[in-house]
Amino acid sequence: MVNLATIVTTERGNADTYNLDTMTTQQALEAMNAEDQKVAPAVRVAIPQIAQAVDLVVAAIGGGGRLIYLGAGTSGRLGVLDAVECPPTFGTSPETVVGLIAGGPGAFLKAVEGAEDSPTLARDELAALDVSPRDVVIGIAASGRTPYVIGGLDYARELGVPTVSIACNPHAAVSEHADVAIEVDNGPELLTGSTRLKSGTSQKLILNMISTISMVRLGKVYHNLMVDVRPTNEKLVARAIGIVRTVTGCGEDEARSALEAAGNSAKTAIVMVALGIDAEAARDRLDQAGGFVRTAIGEQDSSDIH
Repeated sequence: MVNLATIVTTERGNADTYNLDTMTTQQALEAMNAEDQKVAPAVRVAIPQIAQAVDLVVAAIGGGGRLIYLGAGTSGRLGVLDAVECPPTFGTSPETVVGLIAGGPGAFLKAVEGAEDSPTLARDELAALDVSPRDVVIGIAASGRTPYVIGGLDYARELGVPTVSIACNPHAAVSEHADVAIEVDNGPELLTGSTRLKSGTSQKLILNMISTISMVRLGKVYHNLMVDVRPTNEKLVARAIGIVRTVTGCGEDEARSALEAAGNSAKTAIVMVALGIDAEAARDRLDQAGGFVRTAIGEQDSSDIH
């Protein structure tokens, strides 16, 4: 008999889906949906630790450092995905949030077998990035025992770099290798051992929380608007114009003109229109306010938004 106590949660069989292969399509989808509904409550339990991670990220980026994700397989891909979404959403440079995946960039599209088993690969990659105590390293491992992640976290800690681990098993091994340990227990997967399912969903939720709320704390959001959005296509230009209009109450033509004068910076355009000043003066106000629109244009109650 297999001792279930020795099997980590993500590898255990799910009694509710034992007959998954005999279910109708409708039954299988309902079973999957039922499992997915367990994820958000499980993540909620870890909010105190996620908050600690956000504080570390804000301190790092606010001090000129970087957020560096590292993981293997699905976990690594999710870290890379979160990293590449930060520049267009929050106007960060590509170097500010970095995603490392075991096996290198090519592993995002095609699995590199065995890379996750190396405890030295992440060390080498972090060394190549010249990681320092100004940065923060977040290791993502659904199983909580990936050698690639553990090796990277150990290297970071040796250098005095703040570290965070994200695992989908309680009492995960990786938790012992990080300053802040985020553990989420989603229960066994619908498909035994397939951590791209509930584990992947919970990791995506956590990464969304970490990066989004960190950027809020860093002044890249005003009210609930992404005022540092980078308008690199027609959809995003329209969004930036809409943001300027929403905050200031101006017309579309005025918002468009201000945005063009501001070099496509919605944040600068808002300050220009709100205070009736030119782009240079608006940028100065924002610099003095540490990039916070609310401070640059004066404190406003949420009821003042148009």
